[in-house]
Parts: sequence; C-alpha cells; structure tokens
Amino acid sequence: MYLEELIIEGFKSYVSRTHITGWDPEFNAITGLNGSGKSNVLDAICFVLGITNLSHVRASNLQDLIYKRGNAGVTKASVTIVFNNEDRERSPVGFENYKQLTVTRQVLMGGRTKYIVNGHNSQQQTVQNLFQSVQLNINNPHFLIMQGKITKVLNMKPAEILSMVEEAAGTKMFEDRKNKAIVTMGKKERKVEEINTVSWNGSEKKSHGKMMTMERWMDGS
Repeated sequence: MYLEELIIEGFKSYVSRTHITGWDPEFNAITGLNGSGKSNVLDAICFVLGITNLSHVRASNLQDLIYKRGNAGVTKASVTIVFNNEDRERSPVGFENYKQLTVTRQVLMGGRTKYIVNGHNSQQQTVQNLFQSVQLNINNPHFLIMQGKITKVLNMKPAEILSMVEEAAGTKMFEDRKNKAIVTMGKKERKVEEINTVSWNGSEKKSHGKMMTMERWMDGS
C-alpha cells in the first residue's frame, strides 16, 4: 500500500481544492519556496491519518485547521488520501479486495470531525485500527521526526535509536507485553512452588504420623 494522491480543500493555506499526485512508492521529498505550503502538506497527511496531538500540526484546536479559522467563508477543512492497495499482502485487514483505499477526514466549524473510508462513514477508532494494521500509527511519538528533533536523533546512542525504531515500528509494544508475561509467569511459578512445598510438607507429616501409629501398635502401647 502506497500513497497515490492527496486532495486538500479548505485546510490551512489550501483554500481551493488541490490535487497532489505523482507520489513515488518508496521515497518522496516536498520542496518549494518559503510560505508555499510545504509543511501544510505534511500536516494534511498527519491530519487524515488520524493524528490527535494537534501540536504536531501546529494547531491549538481543530478549528485552527480550517482556512483562516473559518473567517473567510470557508466552513470546512477536508483532506483525502488515496492509496494504491493492489498488493494484498500489505493491505489493511479487511480491505484486501480493494485495489484503492480512500480515506477522508473533515473538520467542521465548531471542531466536529468526520471520517469517510471508501465512501462510507467511519469511526475514528476504525480508521486508526485500519492504519495500525499496516504499521501506520501516526500517534506514536516516534512515528514523525519533526524539524526540531533531527539533531537530537542524530546524537542518540545506538540503544536509544533501536528503542525508537522498535516503538515506531510497533514491535516495542509486543516486547513490553512479552516482558509483562514473563513477570506474570515467574509469579505463577513461585506460587506453584509454594503450593508444592506446602503439599509435600503436609504429605510428609501424614506419613510421619502413620509411622508413629504403626510403631505404637507394634509396641502394644
């Protein structure tokens, strides 16, 4: 699954409907003059992928994303992202039979949002699950490396970089679960050992009691 088209309308500086095509399946760079809207293209992608931390798209609330905050007659911001979905092995779960995957996110005046997936209204959690099934977790703190963090990343130690990559790829979540499971198993094993010890001590006492009884019987006491 890879990006084919981005459609922006009423979002930040993009007042009119704008189609951005010609995306490369593997690597893309956005270039242009200062103030031409390069950063807003990235913000639009983050927005439609379901970002919840608005500081990453340089906004304090959802209404900030509407062109001139709705004061220029524009009352809705809309971003549509179109993916080529012909590779079934890399398709989101449940969408393997669709050659294209189209996701739209809209924000209306007042901050109400709306998601549309392949022409059908969807819930935010459904969209997030869709993207997470192909390791696109936009709300992961390391999914995006913003401009101010590049130097920090370059100065990271190898172990820190590995941890960041694992978290961005979504594998750290499973590592954490594995570690928790190991701790839980350790507690269960210790509990079993305690039960076995108590059972063994109880059996030993019973055996000792039986031997004492037999000895007394043989002695005639």
